[in-house]
Amino acid sequence: MEPQLADGNDNESRNAQAKRQRMRSIAIAVALAALVGLFYAATIVRMGGHVVERPL
Repeated sequence: MEPQLADGNDNESRNAQAKRQRMRSIAIAVALAALVGLFYAATIVRMGGHVVERPL
């Protein structure tokens, strides 16, 4: 069992740490989604506009 601080600062510290971790996770998710979108757009541009009309 972890020692508890008498002034209740430990709970506030954990909440602040959890908030920072959540914000960091959201930032990483947004950056990853942007990178996926960039790669998708670059692939479509490299294939050209007539990729749908080509024979299979």
